[in-house]
This record gives sequence, C-alpha cells and structure tokens, in this order.
Amino acid sequence: MSRQELKWLIDGYVAGEIPDYQVSALLMAVCFAGCTAKETADLTMIMAESGDMLDLSPIPGIKVDKHSTGGVADTTTLIVAPMVAALGLPVVKMSGRGLGHSGGTLDKLESIPGVDTSVSTERFLELARSNGIAVVGQSAELVPADKLIYALRDVTGTVESIPLIASSVMSKKIAAGCDAIVLDVKCGSGAFMSNEADARELAEAMVEIGSAVGRDTVAVISDMNQPLGRAIGNALEVEEAVDALSGRISPDDPLMRVSMVLATKMVQLGWPGSSQEAVTAKLQSAIWNGSALMKLKTLIDSLGGDGEGVINGSALPKAKKIIPIKARETGIIYKMDCEALGKAALLLGAGRATKADVIDPAVGIMMKCRIGDFPGKGDVLAEMHVNDETNAEAAEELIHGAIDLSRNAPEIPTLIYGVVEKDIRG
Repeated sequence: MSRQELKWLIDGYVAGEIPDYQVSALLMAVCFAGCTAKETADLTMIMAESGDMLDLSPIPGIKVDKHSTGGVADTTTLIVAPMVAALGLPVVKMSGRGLGHSGGTLDKLESIPGVDTSVSTERFLELARSNGIAVVGQSAELVPADKLIYALRDVTGTVESIPLIASSVMSKKIAAGCDAIVLDVKCGSGAFMSNEADARELAEAMVEIGSAVGRDTVAVISDMNQPLGRAIGNALEVEEAVDALSGRISPDDPLMRVSMVLATKMVQLGWPGSSQEAVTAKLQSAIWNGSALMKLKTLIDSLGGDGEGVINGSALPKAKKIIPIKARETGIIYKMDCEALGKAALLLGAGRATKADVIDPAVGIMMKCRIGDFPGKGDVLAEMHVNDETNAEAAEELIHGAIDLSRNAPEIPTLIYGVVEKDIRG
C-alpha cells in the first residue's frame, strides 16, 4: 500500500469515518502477508502523527530513550535512566503500565508514596530540561491511532504480528520526540517473543523503522528464560534498583550486566564515536561516586515522592508477611518457567490481569535461586511478600511448578543474544 492509502485509512479510522471491520481486514492482511519495510515505516509515522508530536529541541543535547518489550523482574529502566542521566545525557521517557505477568515502570514508580506520573506535557518538558531525567506516563494526546488499533488487534487475534508490534512500539517512541532510542527486546519463557529468531526479526524491524525515519536506534536482544533480577513486584523492584545504584549488586550479576549494556548503548548514541570501554567505565564511576543514585532521587522527588526515604528504605511500603518457598527435593535447577513466576506475583496482587485491577505495591516475590544452582531439600528457593493470603497457596504451587529441579546439568541461558544497529549518520 502507498503511504497515501495507509494515511487515508488510519486517519479515517481515528476520525470515526471508517468502521472497525475495514481496519480489521487490514490487520488480518498484515498478519497473513506481512508488510514491506516501507509500509511498516509509513504505518509507524502515520500513527505517530495521529496525535501530538513532542518537540524536545529546547532541551540541550541528544535526547535518549529506552524501551523494553516486557519481562519479569526487569528493573532496568530505574537503573539505566539515572546512570545515563548522571553522565549529562538527557533521558526523556514516557512509560507504560504492566498488564498480565509483565511489570510496568509506572507501577514501580507509583509504589512510592506521593509519586504521580501523570503530568502535563509542559511539566514533562520542564522536568527533562531542569533535571536531565524525566520518566512519566504517556499523554492521552500521544498516538491515539495506536490505542484504537491495539484494542482492535486484541479482539481480532492480530496481536502477534511483527510489523504491527514494531509499528506500535516505534510510533510511541517517535512521537515522544527523542533523538536516539535503545530497545531491549526480550526473548524466552517470560517474554512476548519466546524464541531468538522471532526476537531478532522484531529487533531488526524496529531498528529499520528508526533508521527510515531518521532516529538512531539500537536493539539489544536479551534473555527472559528466568527472572532478570531477584525482585518481582513493584516496591521490591524499586528497592533492588536502589541497591544496584548504591553499588550493592555485583557488576557480574545478570541485572547489572544487562543494565550496563543498555546504558552503554544509550551513551554511545549520545556521544557518537565513543568507545564501549570508556563509556562503561564512566557509567561504573557514576555508581561508585553516587551521582547515579542522586539522579534516581531527583526523579522521585520531582514526581512528588520522598527520594531520600526511598534510598534509606523508610518510604517504601512493606508486606505484612514473608512466606519462604522451600525446595521439596534436592537437585540442580534445570530451567524456569519465567511467565509462571510472573503470574504467581500477579496472584499475590503485584500485577493486574485486566486494566481495571488495583495493584498492591508492597507484595511480590524475592527469588533466591537461578538456573544452575544446586539447592538441597528444605533450602529456600524464593520468598513471597504477602498482604492478602487468599491466593498465597496457589501462588506457592505456581512457583514450585515453575522451578524445574533435575539431576541433569542445565544449559545456562545466554544473557545477551545479540545487538542490532544501523548507523544513520553515514
């Protein structure tokens, strides 16, 4: 389809002049036949231009954004954004909420008492300009076409289409106005893309879109066959982010390794020509000298929370009860069902099955094991942080079922499957 034909259809749908069944037919055609790279880029820009397009030019420097396709114990935004901002690069991000087993950055931030991520566009730009870091909720005026089309995809069975996924993600990133975008494309049992081939295809499609519309875009393909961090749940993940930025988590920990790769790519996009080694060293210094942690405090304070209280732990909500989940036998942890662990946290109230569900910010799961560990019978595999015990037994059984104990040596999942990038600067 030509850009003119696509624009006529999408603009007409947003205006209410074209009925659902006509757009459903287009979505079905895309699912079955795919799109050319040009069609996908055209669709992305048409959706981006269906609402407000933010102008970040008054903010000095190259503005960088980061997006994850969603996973379990994926606390990277709250680690990466302050690290990058501490080096002087503006991090300007509109985030989403979690749905199902996957957590959302806004829910994590709003687990902090007083934090309100619903700010006006003017306030968003002011925070970005004055603080060098802004992470807020998406404006209602941003990409209305995507909201309408996503709802239609949900009820017509057309969600799992790579051109439609890519255009949905990138339309929001482009409308939000950043110069450079780093994408964390998750792959595995806890990810939307369960295998590496599909994750790579999605990564390549999104990088191609970014290149086609003049945005420097890099995609990192990372593993989600087990929780990335130890914490699954909103306030628990904020606490883990504080530990990470305080230097209390080893640089060799998977959460820190993925965070460092993402942060390094963001800085390299903002500082063209900089070496990976030099950037990584500067980011590590931002942790050791405390400047990254102070950027997290600034972000929390700017949204109405008590940043100092979050850092010392006094401001975060705590669950009433901690229930240990103990191994029922001795064995090697052979594999994990990451999605099931996310669903167990959802049962405890850490997530939402529908958009109307209310989250309990204090509850969740702290993992005490990873693939390759060798627990004995009675050793603690995880801890459930619980307020309402109604679903605690069901959550416990999900956790046991998700952790596969075996006598066989496991294959430790690759943490980073690859990086997809394309230099648009020539």
